[in-house]
Amino acid sequence: MKFNELSKIRQSCRNYDPDREVEQEKIDAILETACIAPSACNGQPYHITVCQGETAKKVAVACQSFGMNKFLDNAKILIVISEGKMVTISKIGSKASQIDYRSIDIGILSAYITSEAADQGLGSCIIGWLNDKKIREVIDLDKPVRLVIALGYANPNDVLRNKKRKDLNDLVRFRG
Repeated sequence: MKFNELSKIRQSCRNYDPDREVEQEKIDAILETACIAPSACNGQPYHITVCQGETAKKVAVACQSFGMNKFLDNAKILIVISEGKMVTISKIGSKASQIDYRSIDIGILSAYITSEAADQGLGSCIIGWLNDKKIREVIDLDKPVRLVIALGYANPNDVLRNKKRKDLNDLVRFRG
């Protein structure tokens, strides 16, 4: 499938099929794609933890304070993305430019994961509302959690929604 077509079918899934497991080969394909995501100085300053079963349920609870993200109860896979170590050249560049490249790299990684999930026929949702401390306890991490990505099959009655986006003219400016 062409990337433009894939971008049009990928959406944040908030209605997962609770009865349908995700096949290991699809998880493997997503992780292989994640490994080739570009990052500053090819440093990949993040760590990926794939949570399934009871661990995924505990991570889901850590993302559900104040009534948020209740749909995570039915997601079969939760991918926790935490900060990793920056390579030396990236760390120097980050200090010099005052830009923490890890957050950019994690954003790119998330786009690769969710795009490959869509190509594999899976729904995904990037979760930023989370309890870092609780998740770190559940999966024994010593670095900050930045995102959780829910994966699973969309419920059969979940329909493709119209994308509401800003007009191209509001987003883009050309300068000569």
